[in-house]
Amino acid sequence: MSQWNIAAAQYASRHNCIGEHVTHHLHFISAAADLRCDLLVFPELSLTGAAADAFSLPCPPTQRQLNPLNQAASACNMTVIAGITLDTEAGRQKGLALFIPGQPHAVCTPLGRRACPVPGKSQVNVLGDPDDAPGLDAQAILMTSCLAVGENRWTATLSRMQRFAHRYAIAVLMANARSGSALWDARGQLIVRADQGELLLTGSFDQRGWQGDIIPLR
Repeated sequence: MSQWNIAAAQYASRHNCIGEHVTHHLHFISAAADLRCDLLVFPELSLTGAAADAFSLPCPPTQRQLNPLNQAASACNMTVIAGITLDTEAGRQKGLALFIPGQPHAVCTPLGRRACPVPGKSQVNVLGDPDDAPGLDAQAILMTSCLAVGENRWTATLSRMQRFAHRYAIAVLMANARSGSALWDARGQLIVRADQGELLLTGSFDQRGWQGDIIPLR
């Protein structure tokens, strides 16, 4: 595989206005496109905002609301993964919107195990918080995790992601909402980790392996 560029958008949604979140996501997509990224991953609930309380999640976006992101992903030839809510038979739950170049609409799926194609590259596994039996796709060379972990869980989450990468010999990209987004290689070695703030955490893979960087969002 030739050089592969990926990014995690460290972005904390602070309200439930989907239109404003879409506009802000487009800003991140534009910045990632300038870096020639093939894949951009946002934290959980990035498009809808977090729950107002422990018992409710905001309304899901419509395909019409998601169309600008789908068009941007195709125009930039970039796979984009964003956090949404979904209404299912089991009730409202956290989900993902997958924007894949060449696809006419976003693919909306519950947050969990999912293989997502990156045209011209490979597949990535999209998980929430990984467990001990991930069922990884055999063709995947990257696992992404979309989280919104607070400081009280941050250290434990970082350790679990590192162990996951080492145990399953797969690179791991974690997009966290406010701080701590990170990239590990397939040996479990930390490549790059972010502090606080809105930024792009980037990774590039070529014959030398993984390299990472932090790009503040302007």
